[in-house]
Amino acid sequence: MKKLILILSVFIFFGIIPQGFCADVAKIGVIDFQKILQESSAGKMTQKLMSEKGSDFQKKLTTEKAQLDEMKKSFERESLVLSPEKQQENQREFKIRVNDFKKMQEIFSKEFKQLEVKHLNQIQKAVFEIANEIGKEEGYLLILEKKTAGIIYHPTQIDMTDKIIKKYNLKVSKIK
Repeated sequence: MKKLILILSVFIFFGIIPQGFCADVAKIGVIDFQKILQESSAGKMTQKLMSEKGSDFQKKLTTEKAQLDEMKKSFERESLVLSPEKQQENQREFKIRVNDFKKMQEIFSKEFKQLEVKHLNQIQKAVFEIANEIGKEEGYLLILEKKTAGIIYHPTQIDMTDKIIKKYNLKVSKIK
């Protein structure tokens, strides 16, 4: 009887208890933020907005450049007839306009970059919130962003980018 109890207790200890300590299979997900930017509706709207803003800036710069070129040609034509003082005044005025043009380029570049960062951060925040929701709901142990984590290879089964794009598009359509 004691042997039977000992054998049963050993069986129970080695048969049942270790199963309690075993962890579930680790669920890992990978998202491709670049793909989300390219394929989601919000990403496409951001790309369109940035393209329009960039072309507006480019038009303004092109107009200013054309005015500078015209001013330079005008000064070159008049240089033979103008007095040296007037030529120096024209050159100074031209240099001021060139410096203003360079400042305008810097300002537009800075504004464009800030706008781009602002929109990317908004999208990233929303995507990461959705990834957190999915991770909690479906029991993911770890969700990685493909580029940031430096992932070179991953099986396609763990790529959850399309799932996030669908949820993100739904979220954006509800906001509109």
